[in-house]
Amino acid sequence: MRVEPLLEIHRRHLTTAREETNLVGPGPLEPHYEDCRMAMAELAPAGRWVDLGSGAGFPGIVFAAMFPEVAIDLVENRRKRIDFLEAVVADIEREAPRTAPMRVLGHSLARLPDHSYDGVLARALAKPPVVIEHARRLLKPGGRVLLFLQADAEVPRAEGFTLERETGYETGDKRRKSACLRLG
Repeated sequence: MRVEPLLEIHRRHLTTAREETNLVGPGPLEPHYEDCRMAMAELAPAGRWVDLGSGAGFPGIVFAAMFPEVAIDLVENRRKRIDFLEAVVADIEREAPRTAPMRVLGHSLARLPDHSYDGVLARALAKPPVVIEHARRLLKPGGRVLLFLQADAEVPRAEGFTLERETGYETGDKRRKSACLRLG
């Protein structure tokens, strides 16, 4: 499947919803997509992944478009965002189906089962050390967490995790980086 049909469905929903809700701030949407694509460009995921605090669908929807063979759970606990994600996923299933399942889980992170994911994404959930602690509980041994960071941020070191890769990139006029850490 081509990446663009899925992202066009998402963009269509987001353009409509941003007028009614506060899913993303003002300004162009493309930098959000570009940030996600650049951060995940070298990821090569497998198994089941989870996007914590999916919000407007960044990075989970972009992940789903880039890696249609990988299962992804979008986790969000705010009702208007859950409704938005459910509408997007329903249209994706109807208009541009993926080869692996994509689910919206509308509940808190605490309800996710321990050691059940091969990978964790979280673009704007919390500071990196907090994301790493969630990942520690959720990841299977050998699982990975992808951190979205400002270019000048230090990659946090955490016991039990090793830095697999760190990648710098630019989106528009912003310098960013991603860091992939492996558990175990």
